[in-house]
Amino acid sequence: MKLCSFASLVVFWNIGITQTLSATLPDPKNDWAWWRGPNFNGVAAENQSPPTQFDEQKNVVWRTAVPGRGHASPVVVGDQIFLATADEQSEMQGVVCFNRTTGQQEWITPVHQGNLPAGVHKKNTHASGTVACNGKHLYVVFYNEDQIKVSCLTVGGELVWSESAGPFDPEKYKFGYGSSPLLYDESVIVIGEADSGSFLVAFSQLDGSKLWTTQRVAHASYSSPIVGNIAGKEQLLLSGHSEVISYDPKSGEEFWSAPGATMATCGTMVWDGDLVFASGGFPNSETVAVKADGSGTVVWKNKQKCYEQSMLAYDGYLYAHTDAGVGFCWRCSDGKEMWKTRLGGPVSSSITMAGGHLYTATESGEIIVYKLNPEKYEEVARTSLGTELFATPTVAGNRIFYRVAENGPEGRQEYLYCIGEN
Repeated sequence: MKLCSFASLVVFWNIGITQTLSATLPDPKNDWAWWRGPNFNGVAAENQSPPTQFDEQKNVVWRTAVPGRGHASPVVVGDQIFLATADEQSEMQGVVCFNRTTGQQEWITPVHQGNLPAGVHKKNTHASGTVACNGKHLYVVFYNEDQIKVSCLTVGGELVWSESAGPFDPEKYKFGYGSSPLLYDESVIVIGEADSGSFLVAFSQLDGSKLWTTQRVAHASYSSPIVGNIAGKEQLLLSGHSEVISYDPKSGEEFWSAPGATMATCGTMVWDGDLVFASGGFPNSETVAVKADGSGTVVWKNKQKCYEQSMLAYDGYLYAHTDAGVGFCWRCSDGKEMWKTRLGGPVSSSITMAGGHLYTATESGEIIVYKLNPEKYEEVARTSLGTELFATPTVAGNRIFYRVAENGPEGRQEYLYCIGEN
């Protein structure tokens, strides 16, 4: 059986290739199976329209306590929700599963016990990478024992295999790790980038055997790899190291590269048509648009900074919520500023789109919902959930799922909210 990314499935269907697929594959119309959602771009399926009006009581289907601490986003597949989490006191890194309908915790599986890095950036955690699910197995990546380790679990919580992607021992920037694994065909692709050495590695989803390895520049960066069908072929995109680069996701061989963005970024690249977009914030600030046809043409750039969070490109326009707390809409083709507004910040959560609306949030838990409108900024609602919001929300079944934290007299506690019409 060949397990495929939805980007791959679209290509197969378009060129008329038929093949037998497992009934357990995630449903792109009702699930959110990995980082950035069914189409790898932060856009929910067309039939999904979660509420725009909600708060800590209104339109809350359920709220459940999350053990441990993490910034990984919820992954929703079938009747289950999966989260990477870590308990700093017991030095446990693992995966916790909740029932999608009730919010009840079903299981928690420790993947690593002990050997956490000595410290991470104050805005990072020991469980910041989002789980990826092919419907039958889960794939999760942790920084542990001075290595980047990728592990496979069943959807029932049984550990199947665990492998080292490579050594990871930053010398200068001891900020931790935050990239998410990428599922493509039969592979799970993992990145590790530090001044001590960088790599991009693909493993077999089935047994963890290594399929290919590509060396990256030895410098710290924190972006997650992503695959899109762009300029007539599937391209694995990465930014960082002051370049935008495209790889063949089947082999790890470079397609093309172009100068742009900055040395370090956390945001995942986005695309529209044959243009790809990246942004970064260290040591300088830059957002860049590059033609993805292999020419290396930089179409436009500006000095705006989306460092922690990912932008969103849709229907010819690029939407951003910068580190400075400013919302932008740029025309993809030439970078023309369509509108600009003060949203608030700081911000780490990425933009999610569903039902003709964009959902963004500040680190303090303020959520802003506005219309998908390139002509003007039209705010629909502002509300708050918790006192910390770093994880990006996910959308499935006309519901939106938020991982937040509340800081109170008894300490810090994370919660998972299910927001829907009730």
